[in-house]
Amino acid sequence: MRKIIHIDMDAFYASVELRENPHLKGLPVVVAWDGPRSVICAASYEARKFGLRSAMSVSRAKKLCPQAIYIPPHFELYRQVSRQIRQIFEQYTHLIEPLSLDEAYLDVTHNLRGIASATETANLIRKEIFQQTQLTASAGVAPNKFIAKIASDWNKPNGICVVSPQKLMAFLLPLPLEKIPGVGKVTLSKFHQLNMFTVEDMSKRSLEELTFHFGKYGLRLYELARGIDERPVQERQLAKQISVETTFDTDIPIMQMSDVLTRLSDKLWQQLLRKNRFARSVTVKFKTQQFKVITRSKTYDVPFQSEEDMLNAARQLLLSTQQEMPNKLFRLFGIGVGTFMDEEQSAQISLL
Repeated sequence: MRKIIHIDMDAFYASVELRENPHLKGLPVVVAWDGPRSVICAASYEARKFGLRSAMSVSRAKKLCPQAIYIPPHFELYRQVSRQIRQIFEQYTHLIEPLSLDEAYLDVTHNLRGIASATETANLIRKEIFQQTQLTASAGVAPNKFIAKIASDWNKPNGICVVSPQKLMAFLLPLPLEKIPGVGKVTLSKFHQLNMFTVEDMSKRSLEELTFHFGKYGLRLYELARGIDERPVQERQLAKQISVETTFDTDIPIMQMSDVLTRLSDKLWQQLLRKNRFARSVTVKFKTQQFKVITRSKTYDVPFQSEEDMLNAARQLLLSTQQEMPNKLFRLFGIGVGTFMDEEQSAQISLL
């Protein structure tokens, strides 16, 4: 039986800014570029009381909370603090899987300090984080990554939730399906159409039924409904690029790709918002009838502050490529972004 901890810093970017600006404590603080098309990177808990949240447009946020104070993001500072937190993790385990600057999985089954209790380990980590950074962290402790991630959100902020193997199903079954990490609006709507609202509802469906409705994802859902998650905690670096692509039924010229670009950009932007990552470079990728891959990229001085900014940058690359190859037909098109503001080193994106 594994012992997994999911550590999630509380309103990380906003909390760092409040630490640097203590006179703003108790006020609704928003970390965002102050522009009509920008989105919120993070909101303090005081701002959240007004409905403000990460990924919300700044224009909407100003309507909900006109008195909010806006601070532009300082990613280098966030990276420094994240490195401090990582060094604390490394005192307890080498099995660390970062999800972003402010959250990570830790496998403490055989931890470096020989502590038998995962709960004690999690509390010691949270205590050391606060002592060294003056920031609070929440933790979920469970036998697997799936349950640990859900649990870390249970008693936020500055809390811990422990789900023992004996209480796993009692914790899991009543959960609404939107609590499952990765379940978005489309999947949730499909669940509701099938009269499934809780994990218990889903657990009553057969593997065949879930596979019929959700394809390959059906097996994953079948296992999660039973609290099964065999994924190990894997040491890795944050992805240096995020991309989406599509293969056409019939080969088409670039001039017919405008709607496809808009659709893919929306999908890509939603991924970036979920992962809270902000990119400075964009790449478009084409694959010819002969399977030759062509890419065009551009890097900017500041990150894209809105989906419209990213889409316009990609559209410029699309148009310039069309001028180069006006009559060429392509079987695949993709868009990707990189040179993230939360990377240790910036590098030009290269789509595979």
